[in-house]
Amino acid sequence: MTGEPAPAPDYAIEVEGLSKSFGDRVVVHDLSMKVRRGQIYGFLGPNGSGKTTTIRMLCGLLTPDSGRGTCLGMDILTQAREIRRHVGYMTQRFSLYADLSVRENLEFVARIYGMPDPSGAARAAVDRLGLSGRDRQLAGSLSGGWKQRLALGACILPSPQLLLLDEPTAGVDPKARREFWAQIHELAAEGLTVLVSTHYMDEAERCHEIAYIAYGELLAQGTVDEVIAGAGLVTWSVTGGDPARLARELEATPGIEMVAPFGASVHVGGHDEAALEAAIAPFRTRPELEWRRDAPTLEDVFIDLMNRSKDNFR
Repeated sequence: MTGEPAPAPDYAIEVEGLSKSFGDRVVVHDLSMKVRRGQIYGFLGPNGSGKTTTIRMLCGLLTPDSGRGTCLGMDILTQAREIRRHVGYMTQRFSLYADLSVRENLEFVARIYGMPDPSGAARAAVDRLGLSGRDRQLAGSLSGGWKQRLALGACILPSPQLLLLDEPTAGVDPKARREFWAQIHELAAEGLTVLVSTHYMDEAERCHEIAYIAYGELLAQGTVDEVIAGAGLVTWSVTGGDPARLARELEATPGIEMVAPFGASVHVGGHDEAALEAAIAPFRTRPELEWRRDAPTLEDVFIDLMNRSKDNFR
């Protein structure tokens, strides 16, 4: 026996059969998944689909009704308290003190975690996150993007092994979102595992792997390419005429399973290629319409999955 620590497992999270109900409503049902260390794992799905509940169960913040698994090598049922010591959690709502400055907020967080040099830790976080020059500004007066950057700094201050981001860029401008994701990728490259829920397709495409959850059921997971390929969706793009009116006509046509307006065009899709071809044939004779066979996008796939999902809250 050498006394050396056991090597870290390849998976930061490995769970099987997780279920959770609130009252008579099943919020998550029989969920199994694996998340590799240093991976950015995205959760997508409609509101109320169980994304936040799933994330909280995966890291020991919420006890499942059934199922088993590990997070950071620890049992999610018996070692939840220890898991939480290694987790940073960033909510959609800004949760720091508005009447404290940027540096005062970071120093406060450092003291809460018992860090040996709170002032030094705060200064390092300010420098790392590009908050220099704003460290004396009150947190409540920051713009949405700067508040987001401060919240991220507070989450990673105690050097967690796992970072949870719940709709972190809601209400933030595109430039701030891009900068935020650049920071997340830097953290993942250093070994931090990130779980993020988002509604933005461009953000989903920045994740190493994604999972689509709808009303408690895990419907798809894997890389973006794997999820698109696994959907088995055949898609066409049509332009010309009145897109809104055309979309309504197409939605009422048997054999067409997915209709989604995209600006001046409409995406049309289905899983039975022959049935789809027969359904759109009459529309292709219209001279004002231009049809083009397209590869399905991630958004096409998610719209199709949402259309086929059963809302268990209705």
